Amino acid sequence: MEEPKIHEELQKMAVEPLLPIEKKLITWSIVLGIVLIGILVWVSHTFFEV
Repeated sequence: MEEPKIHEELQKMAVEPLLPIEKKLITWSIVLGIVLIGILVWVSHTFFEV
């Protein structure tokens, strides 16, 4: 018995568009990540100057 290859199985799958809530979650995650990186950079420059 031969196991199906992942590549072939992925090609057989139907493409499903993202739901609106998934798009919102992706957007909020990216925005939150950028804001937190900005806060981290500000804190490191303010309190840990070289």
